[in-house]
Amino acid sequence: MPVSKLPYPDYKLKSGWNALLPARAPNPKLAEKIEVDVAIVGAGFTGISAAKRWRELQPDATIALLDSSEIGEGNPGRNSGFLLEISLAEDADAKNIAKMAVSNKLISETMQHIVSEVQKSGMDCDIKRAGTYRAAASDTGNRSLKKYQAFLEATKTPFEELDKNELKQRLGTSFYQAGLYSPHCYLVQPASVIRALATSLPNDINLFENTAALNLTENKNGWTIKTAHGSIQSKKVVLANNAFSKDLGIGKSCLAAMYTYAGLTPQLEPGLLECLGSDKNWGLLPTHRLGSTLRRTADGRLLIRSHYGYEAESSINVIRAKLHSRMQTRFPQLDQIVFEQIWGGAVGFTFNGGALWGEAKPDLFVSAGCNGGGTVKGTLLGRLLADLANGKEVPNVAKLFGKASWMPPDPFRALGFHLASLLESIQGHKEL
Repeated sequence: MPVSKLPYPDYKLKSGWNALLPARAPNPKLAEKIEVDVAIVGAGFTGISAAKRWRELQPDATIALLDSSEIGEGNPGRNSGFLLEISLAEDADAKNIAKMAVSNKLISETMQHIVSEVQKSGMDCDIKRAGTYRAAASDTGNRSLKKYQAFLEATKTPFEELDKNELKQRLGTSFYQAGLYSPHCYLVQPASVIRALATSLPNDINLFENTAALNLTENKNGWTIKTAHGSIQSKKVVLANNAFSKDLGIGKSCLAAMYTYAGLTPQLEPGLLECLGSDKNWGLLPTHRLGSTLRRTADGRLLIRSHYGYEAESSINVIRAKLHSRMQTRFPQLDQIVFEQIWGGAVGFTFNGGALWGEAKPDLFVSAGCNGGGTVKGTLLGRLLADLANGKEVPNVAKLFGKASWMPPDPFRALGFHLASLLESIQGHKEL
């Protein structure tokens, strides 16, 4: 008999970011039957934001927040640590300036709210407004770069154009032919940031860790969430578990889980660091959707995020080989460096990049399909979802960030993913 797919990520590889932090005692698992006014599935950026906003709007509501993992070990602690102050490149639309102005304003305000909360926590999250690079290694990448530049120019967003020599001087790699630098990005230690945001949850919000939502059913009193050792009866439910909302019955027709992988070096010796450019703390986002993300951390490590898998983690040996090859291509001076940490993370992927957001069924609300932008944008959408559920006026999210389109079911979806990935890899192979 085939093994059923779990409705949550069951990672075999520990988060490398979380491994760098001091050990933390998790909140208890849910081990009984409880009743609440609202249950929120997923204690990431979206779920925590929704919980805090709900408490502001409903001071007396009983709120339960549950997560299948531990704070810092789940998806929010597995990203590359880019917190953009402006819309993602995938959302950028130079032809609709008014829409982008509204989007950028909302994103910027949300980013400042995150910074404020992190500062109030007193935790060291290595948060710094370091900006971000985008760089192209081929004509294919350069076309995407020019499209993003047009968006920045149309929205009067400051940036720098950089040639190959300037990129090498700053970043220590001659791999890229051209690039842009934008100051509108914070770089962070993501596992530390999500820990910091969780510490500021109101004490009367019940946070259950290592408590996966296994089943969701509707009844006359609202919704019941089954967990391994208990259950929650709730009047309203918020699904903030991204791609895995489809495994609870919401979003099957438009969501897929795409796994990406990261490798982090040890702290590098001073001699090596001298060969890695003048910029001591930087991040680079690819111009190609299958390209490699890079970071140099303030404590002297290099990170590469690359390689993709559909709905399941790849073999550790395959991941290690891919990451090492792509790091070596960019930094041949690091040929002998072995990654200290390797891990994966699941991204909620939609075919057209639009979000699955809103009231999916009566008193059941969802925010999913982050497409790799689940930090700042996810925080914003979690707050807006709480507003929507409590009858407040909200912006037109579908107009601002798109609406997820239909995807064919498996096995056609998986076949399409692999064929599209193969075609993209061939067309953009110089960017990978």
